[in-house]
Amino acid sequence: MKTTISVIKADTGSVGGHNRPSDEMVAKASERVAGAIQSGLLIDARVSFTGDDIALLMTHTRGTDNSDVHKFAWDTFVETTKIAKSQGLYGAGQDLLKDAFSGNVRGMGPGSAEMEIEERAAEPFVVFAGDKCGPGVFNHPLFSCFADPYHNAGLLLAPEMHAGFTFTVMDVNHTESDRTITLKAPEDYYDLCTLLRDPNRYIIASVTENATGLIAAVASTSRLHNIAGKYVGKDDPVAIVRTQKQFPSTGEILSPWALAQYTLGDNRGSHHVAVMPVKQNTIISFFDGPTVMSAAGYCVHEGKLTGPVDYFDQPFWDVIREKATEKTLAMREQGFFNPAMGPQDEMEYTGVMENLKRLDSRFVKKEGDTAK
Repeated sequence: MKTTISVIKADTGSVGGHNRPSDEMVAKASERVAGAIQSGLLIDARVSFTGDDIALLMTHTRGTDNSDVHKFAWDTFVETTKIAKSQGLYGAGQDLLKDAFSGNVRGMGPGSAEMEIEERAAEPFVVFAGDKCGPGVFNHPLFSCFADPYHNAGLLLAPEMHAGFTFTVMDVNHTESDRTITLKAPEDYYDLCTLLRDPNRYIIASVTENATGLIAAVASTSRLHNIAGKYVGKDDPVAIVRTQKQFPSTGEILSPWALAQYTLGDNRGSHHVAVMPVKQNTIISFFDGPTVMSAAGYCVHEGKLTGPVDYFDQPFWDVIREKATEKTLAMREQGFFNPAMGPQDEMEYTGVMENLKRLDSRFVKKEGDTAK
């Protein structure tokens, strides 16, 4: 039996600003999920939130991009939006950027990551959910855990992984259609590095094992400003990563997050801050942030889920949270001066561009200046 694992996540309203969905919104999502399991649409599911985003983890046998599953998720977010509006919550329906469902949620606002697999005898996997960041937040950790022996000792110690992994990278600035490139590690290691250094444009969409072609990881790639044509909130991505045996161990997958890497996100999606690994169902706070990432561990057997295990709810990560706090505060001390605020190409969807156009007309050329 092939099992499909789908994670679809959206911000449809939050209490007190960009903080968390209301209890009633989460309850409505859980109620609808229970109904979908009872009706046979889903085999199993879990509902959680990270910051102000509700995430639906669903298992089924309908394959990726299934219209019925995606419509269920869309309709669930429509229902939670109704509750948010009735409660006067902030940003009600913020991530629902289209008026009507059109086949699947890709290109409609919600973040989605899906994989169809033949289950192994033991099938552990990790679901990552980020808030106040873009999908490029996964570039460093996915590259590190699948291609870097500093983090993945299995590349040296486990024969199953010695052949390496293949990365599919998407150019998200190409909005007419999906534009991707496939690069293998270790063969294309430096070319991969060349692209991934720019996580606002080139984004890891999936990872497969070279030896078998098995899917190892998938990540959402939606950029909300590409859909809406203006800033409407950060993309708040999700990822699914399989673990153990021919894939990196759970510890190797989590290892890169100890860096507390800098990423673009936070307040108005326009500032560089450190990524803070947080416990499940953590709110947003400082400076509409900081950028947060949760990690939940599961096993799936015949589509039934066991879990979650909250990976970042462990004393080690308290130290990393302190590190992320210090790095974020250090960057925030620089205020609006680059690189604390995002680069020009990421500001094109904000009010900064209107200000620049207005100011441009006030520039004057010095008389007698012959410079071209």
